[in-house]
Amino acid sequence: MEKLDPRARLAATFFGAGTFPFASGTFGSMAALPFGVLMLQIPPPFGRLALLVAVCGALALGVWASKLYAEAAGRPDPGEIVIDEVAGQWLALIFATPDNPWHFLAAFVLFRFFDITKIWPANWAQDQMPHGWGVMMDDIVAGLYAAALLYAGIWAVEIPYVARLLRGLG
Repeated sequence: MEKLDPRARLAATFFGAGTFPFASGTFGSMAALPFGVLMLQIPPPFGRLALLVAVCGALALGVWASKLYAEAAGRPDPGEIVIDEVAGQWLALIFATPDNPWHFLAAFVLFRFFDITKIWPANWAQDQMPHGWGVMMDDIVAGLYAAALLYAGIWAVEIPYVARLLRGLG
């Protein structure tokens, strides 16, 4: 790889998480998860605000770092770049309840599903947006989808009929 700013390498690979030998996107999401959960432990509403600020920071940093990394690697979206998974995973956690590990698991699984399937407009963003924006925005879309579905699931469980049904299954 030609010259690459070491700061861009650290940011793009989320401190080396993207260099995992297989399933680097999944590993990048797993590496992001504890930091997202930790931010949610900040008392409301500041935990969600911290998470949202972190998503915006990761997005901005990721656009810069992934552009430089991709140019140095000579590939449009190298698998080692996982800062996009970090931003998307944090976004997926935005509606998770800070003390419910099932929400964290659901946010992780939903985000990975939407990141892998790249449902429109995620696939469009990846293919049509320039440089680092394309690398980052498909995961932002996946994070939005995951957050929306997590919110809908949390809301549905609160409906009395669904809650009674779930209690009956347990």
